[in-house]
Amino acid sequence: MKIYMIGIGGIGMSALAQLYAAHGEDVSGSDRESGPTTDLLESKGIKVIIGQKAENVPADVEAVVYSDAMPYDASERVRARELGIVERSYFQALGEVSAGTTTIAVAGTHGKTTTTAMLAKILVDAGKSPTAVIGSIVKDFGSNFVEGSPDLFVVEACEYKDHVLEMEPNVLVITNVEWDHTDYFVTEADMLRTFNEAARKVPAGGAIVTNPALPNMSTVLDGVIAPVIDYTKEEVPELNLIGEFNAMNARAAKAAALVLASDLDDAQVATSLQNFKGTWRRFEYKGTAKNGAEVYDDYAHHPSAIRETLAGIRKKFPHKKVTLVFHPHLYSRTKDLFNGFVEELSKADSIILAPIYAAREVDTGEVSSDTLATAIAVKNKHVVSLPTFDAIEAALKDGGSASDIIVTMGAGDIYKVADRLVA
Repeated sequence: MKIYMIGIGGIGMSALAQLYAAHGEDVSGSDRESGPTTDLLESKGIKVIIGQKAENVPADVEAVVYSDAMPYDASERVRARELGIVERSYFQALGEVSAGTTTIAVAGTHGKTTTTAMLAKILVDAGKSPTAVIGSIVKDFGSNFVEGSPDLFVVEACEYKDHVLEMEPNVLVITNVEWDHTDYFVTEADMLRTFNEAARKVPAGGAIVTNPALPNMSTVLDGVIAPVIDYTKEEVPELNLIGEFNAMNARAAKAAALVLASDLDDAQVATSLQNFKGTWRRFEYKGTAKNGAEVYDDYAHHPSAIRETLAGIRKKFPHKKVTLVFHPHLYSRTKDLFNGFVEELSKADSIILAPIYAAREVDTGEVSSDTLATAIAVKNKHVVSLPTFDAIEAALKDGGSASDIIVTMGAGDIYKVADRLVA
């Protein structure tokens, strides 16, 4: 089949493209700009067009897959409909891929990418040959895709726009549940209904792997028919990753692996987890800046994730000064979780805010990085909002020393600042 993917450089889309190619499909696609994922695709012989225009869509394409970032009126989607080509969203396509397989879906507000990657590594190391689609480039695999058996599918699932409901998992991992994606889930209750529906879909012969004691989990697990496995009961070794939250991710991954293969050797699982190298943009060490500061990059974009990451940094580097360069993601999230961002960001020694990353949204003028900086300054005067990445880079080069840590943080493209600091 000839497949064209709109937004092929997206972290999930690029993994799906590799899966299609591994299955012998003729796949190509477009994206707005190049980056690590498009480079990865091209290294594997998958054609990527940079720049999105209607004429990019080949007339002989049999199916179009589009990312959430591509609206209904995007030129390439319009062209596909004019040509009578079947359209599928990314998660609809994933649902089709997973149909008929033994599927382990990893969901949750935080930690699902790392948990999915750890789970895939445990299974690969144990010779179980999973196919895996992961929400980041995993250092152990050099990719966000693992080619394996078509009968065993490990996939990261997202609750946004009810995408998790496209899946029919045999095993559902729920790392945790907190209100997020506030542009879609108007209230926390709305989001909990989606998680509950996903949990109710797991069959009696499957399993739900979670921490039943977490807030909101009683609501999520109400009426489920599958057995519930408490991942907190698993023992895991000391990891190369920071923070207790990553130890919890490891416990969830181990518990899910044991549901699938109860014969796994505990020592072998421990070795897999100990050797896990981490993923792109999850407290990833980038190098040393010219001023001597160590530079890291992290994907945290929710107050709770910021809190846990900072706690992990403080534990690992108790005597270091932490400069946090935060790129707020979405106006809606910044507005709805504003007080949480103020509370957690203020805990860094100094804070630099980039302009809000709009992504799919339009600025209504209700919130900005300037207003966020003003509120943070009440708790921590060492905060500034800067208008561009160039201004941030200049500010970081003017000061700092080997006793400092710089962490770029957010779900947008703030990682580019970290890359430039250590170039």
